[in-house]
Order: sequence, then C-alpha cells, then structure tokens
Amino acid sequence: MDILQPYILFILWALNVASASLLNKHVEHRNPFALRACCKRQSHFVYIGQDISGSPVSVDVGVCRTHCGGEPSRTSHEAGLQQGYSKHSSMLEYLRSKKVRVRKPATPISAKGSGQVTSCGLNHNCEPTGVRVDQILLFKGPREVEVIEECHCENKLTQCVRVPALKTYFFKTPYETVIDVGSCSGSKGSPDGFSCVPTKFDSALVETPNKVDLVQTVEVCELSKSCYRVPYMEYYYEIVYDANGVKEEKLKEIDVGRCLGGCTTGNRCLLRSHSDSEVCYLWAERPTNSCVPRGYDSHMSLNQHGQIRTVLSISSCFCQS
Repeated sequence: MDILQPYILFILWALNVASASLLNKHVEHRNPFALRACCKRQSHFVYIGQDISGSPVSVDVGVCRTHCGGEPSRTSHEAGLQQGYSKHSSMLEYLRSKKVRVRKPATPISAKGSGQVTSCGLNHNCEPTGVRVDQILLFKGPREVEVIEECHCENKLTQCVRVPALKTYFFKTPYETVIDVGSCSGSKGSPDGFSCVPTKFDSALVETPNKVDLVQTVEVCELSKSCYRVPYMEYYYEIVYDANGVKEEKLKEIDVGRCLGGCTTGNRCLLRSHSDSEVCYLWAERPTNSCVPRGYDSHMSLNQHGQIRTVLSISSCFCQS
C-alpha cells in the first residue's frame, strides 16, 4: 500500500488541476464583461458613389462581430493591400488602378482554427448600441448613410416585438438630435420563410439648418414574408347621391398599400481576404429593391368636378426576378 500511495496522490493532483482548468474556462465564458468586451465594432467599407468632383466615395459604416480571441497575423500581401487602399478613395478604385488579383486560398483559416470563439453566446446577439446618420453630398444628390458607432451583446428575443433603436442625426453639430426610430427583433429569415418586419409606422420631426425634416419611425412589428405589403392610406373627396337624389360630398379613404422588404440578390462582396474567405474588405452598394406589386384593385369615384377618378391599390407583392 505504501508503494501505491505516491501514484494515488499524483492522480488526485492531476484531477484537481484538470477540474480547476475546466472551471476557469466555464467562468471565463460566463463572465458578462468578457462577453461584452468581445462584441466589437469592426470596419465595413461600402462604396456609395461619386462626390461632386467625380471622386469615388467609400464609407466605413461598421459592422458588429461576434468573435474574439487571437487573430491570424496579416501577411505582407494583406499589409500591402491596406497601405495601397489608404492612398485611394475606395478599394474599388485601388483595384482598378493597380489591377490587383486576389486568389482564394486552398485552405482558408476558419474562426475555429484561428483561436476565435463566439463571444455573445447562444442567447445573445452582437448588436449596435448607437448609430449615427451622416449626410453625404454625392454627384447624384445628397445621401443619408447609417454608421454604427459601438456594439454590445444583447438578449436574443424569440418573439416578434418592436424594440428601441437610437439614431443620432446631425452628429456633432448644434442640431444634433437623438431619436428612437425603433426596429423589429426576433426571427429573421426563419426556415418557414417568415421574418419580424415593421408593418405600421409613425414619424418624428428633426430640426435642421433648413427648418425641419420628417423621420420615419417603426410603431408595430409582425411576422411576415421578406417581401410584403403594408397599408398606406390616401384620402379623396367624392360626390355621392342619396336615395332622394340629394348631392353630398364625402371624404373617401383608400388603402393603396406599399411593397416593403427585400429579395435575395446574391453576394455583394467585391474584395475578400486571401487568408480568410469569410472576411470582406469592400462591399458593393445594395441593389435596388426588387419587391414589387403583383396584384392590384381598382377604386372608382366621382370627384368634385363631376369627373370619374380611378385609383389603383396594391393587393399583393412579390420578388421580381
């Protein structure tokens, strides 16, 4: 028995070290501060067009990433791309001038292989905490661009509800205003094809150097298809005659409808990292919405001048190929 005692003590010590290591890992992953710290804003450049001088304009709108831990070291080729990019207004312009060809690696480095771990957990999403709206003057006219400022881990909601969403307008100016425009939480792109989308809207006034602007806000969210119809009311005066032939003027309300949502249009990435195919350096501008009316109804009435007015209303929407 005395001969076996050192081996027993060694086994007990090894089990104690292993248990402590597993406990430390568990505590580390459950640490809310560590989770929040790992949900970070990263650069996400989007080409939005040309300015009034004809130069290309790319904006770092940001993106919230749910990975933390060790990052693979950049190769000299990636460093060269970044240096070349900094001298141009957009990555697209850099590619056109240098004619750089980026080859996809045979064995891309995955998040798991690079030592990265999911930061927010299964019951949380990495979401923006603040978004500002920048006004950019382009050749085709002014353009509003939403820029993510910070990110954090937020509880994942399984129900479709309206949640607060703060946006800052006229950032760092005397007219700076923060408005809760609202957004829809819950399932997005579920297997049954339904998503949590806004179906009723309101508006808020924003004071600007040119008097006021009207900002649309989300009031109600519901589960619907990605391309869907929402109510949109219009009012008209119409002339009617009662049973005695007496002429009467009434206000007619017509729900003409609108098509909202979007349709899958493929990959918009223009330039990917050659060491990690999941990393995109430059994204193309989102294409024009292809959610269009499928069916319509006709509403006829007699206007104040005795003429027949015909108003068409949308009855359904679909994704146009």
